[in-house]
Amino acid sequence: MRQESLDFFKQLVEAPSPSGYEQPAQRVFRDYIAPFAEVTTDVMGNVFGLIRGEGEDLPRVMIVGHSDEIGFQVKYIDDNGFIFFAPIGGVDAHLTPGKRVRIHTAKGEVAGVIGKKPIHLMDEEDRKKVVRLDAQYIDIGAADKNDAQEAVRVGDPVTFAVGFESLLGDRVASRAFDDKAGSFVVAEVLRTVAESGVKLPVDLYGVSSVQEEIGLRGGTTSSYSVNPHVGICVEVDFATDQPDVEKKHNGEVKLGKGPILPRGANINHPLFDLLSATADREGIAVQYTGIARATGTDANVMQISRGGVATALVKLPLRYMHTPVEVISLSDLENAVRLIVAALPGMGKKEAFILR
Repeated sequence: MRQESLDFFKQLVEAPSPSGYEQPAQRVFRDYIAPFAEVTTDVMGNVFGLIRGEGEDLPRVMIVGHSDEIGFQVKYIDDNGFIFFAPIGGVDAHLTPGKRVRIHTAKGEVAGVIGKKPIHLMDEEDRKKVVRLDAQYIDIGAADKNDAQEAVRVGDPVTFAVGFESLLGDRVASRAFDDKAGSFVVAEVLRTVAESGVKLPVDLYGVSSVQEEIGLRGGTTSSYSVNPHVGICVEVDFATDQPDVEKKHNGEVKLGKGPILPRGANINHPLFDLLSATADREGIAVQYTGIARATGTDANVMQISRGGVATALVKLPLRYMHTPVEVISLSDLENAVRLIVAALPGMGKKEAFILR
């Protein structure tokens, strides 16, 4: 991966963006695409990059990845200055005790830790229990409630205090690859198209959406605004090449073996065929899965926006989803960009994706 793209990816991932508080990450996305796309932002915080094609009455193609991550929100500060919180998105209560966090305030970041009773003070039954999230608390070192309130306000967002780190080979680890990896691919598609100088037979919209983790909200509004004829959602998916994941339920998916093309009710058949044929033609390795119902992604709401949209998913294999140590392969991201860019010229006819 070129160094400029890798630097952008790291900056995007490390910018705090719990659902509803995505502005720091969206600013990074917006600044990156501004040199090569027409950029707008809506009232929700969705960011749109447009590259106009050549011709009249062109199909609108929308590629979307969401920028929001799971996290927490400050709910209550007790008399001793301990901070109780609520989850934003699907947070696993097993993971949180003993973690370092950052509270993002109007005055800047405040460091904290999620406290945990020492094992020496727990009886046998307590050791078997998972502490409910609403019983967990953050310690910022405050002397009392007033001291804590000087630094933190109710409603402030919180993220895990971890960032981007390289592992062996092209594997990298971080929080928030779900789905900033998708937003990254969207930005790189826009950049690659712009730098090629080739005019497409479509108007291309690249969207970094918001509030996906709490109900596909930005995907809903951005799809309504763009009103695309064709939509591709770039998301992460469960890698099943770790020891404790069942392949029979989730399919055979490996890191580094290419992006995933799902099939199912959420996927337009001709658009799937175009992506699959493009992968074969370009020599891009892809993996296939089946999803027998609507997906829990922005592709779901995109497909049923207005009168319906020809929709597909390009997914990125990911280990340890919704943890602070998500792991992804950079080559899968690069191949997702290659695949989408190579398929775009085949999306120039609106009628091609009508099911007959």
